[in-house]
Amino acid sequence: MTRRLHIVDVFTERAGAGHALAVVLGAHGLTSRQMQLLAREMNYSITSFVVSAGPEGGAWPVRLYSPSAELAFAGHPALGTAHVLRQSVFGGASERLCLEFGDGRVPVVMERVGRHELYWMAQPRPSFGARLPRRSLASVLGLAPADLDANKPALEVRTGLAHLVVPVRTRQALDRIALDAAAAQALLAPLAARSIVAFAPGARTAQHQYTVRVFAAASAVAEDPGTGSGNGCLAAWLIETGAVGDDPLDVRVEQGAHLMRPSTVYLRAMRTSQGIEVRVGGGVADVARGVIVAPMFS
Repeated sequence: MTRRLHIVDVFTERAGAGHALAVVLGAHGLTSRQMQLLAREMNYSITSFVVSAGPEGGAWPVRLYSPSAELAFAGHPALGTAHVLRQSVFGGASERLCLEFGDGRVPVVMERVGRHELYWMAQPRPSFGARLPRRSLASVLGLAPADLDANKPALEVRTGLAHLVVPVRTRQALDRIALDAAAAQALLAPLAARSIVAFAPGARTAQHQYTVRVFAAASAVAEDPGTGSGNGCLAAWLIETGAVGDDPLDVRVEQGAHLMRPSTVYLRAMRTSQGIEVRVGGGVADVARGVIVAPMFS
């Protein structure tokens, strides 16, 4: 059985930016241990394994591994894996795919915008948890309490994965964040959230409306270059808190500049009679493709 390996960059239209992802096609037959070892070998934040030769019940089953553990869901692998399947299996012809993760099914739709292709995923309807005080958060982020927005809450949000969304007053303050990892872990310990999504209005370019930094204090990857689940939580936060008024949300977010991996995350959200609907989008750039030849993974 040939197991094909693809490397792509997500939330970008050019290789060398965005959030890198390894995708393994033909992974059915691999054990959990083999997938974990291969993810450790790749050493990306996540390696995605398509564990079926075709869709099952209308969805492609996918398992996700960090170098240390299996994950139930993450945002950038949904877009990157859909792109790889669309190009490799359907020759670029299919514009709709459904992926099955541990947390459930995620539909992904490709949309053409000018010369570019954007992939969009619908995220689960958001739920909201704890609100945290500014003073403790400022200390964790290495900021003064005045650097955080006093008029809007720091709020735990879940749209698949839970994140703590923290509004920072200015992009200059966002740039100054120096995370105290131990304090962050202690702060997040009672919560479902394991990451902090700090954001501010404005960006380095006029094409973006917000700048985001995402910190996973307990992870080996201290700061994330492009976060689908985290930005989905930000979209829900913007609607829930009234930060964008009553109009539907349609914005671009800049992330990853501090890591020399600039990402553009597209967000759409609106409040409906059923709750808040959230969609997260981004481009995907091909980097490399090949086959896995090590006998332990064959």
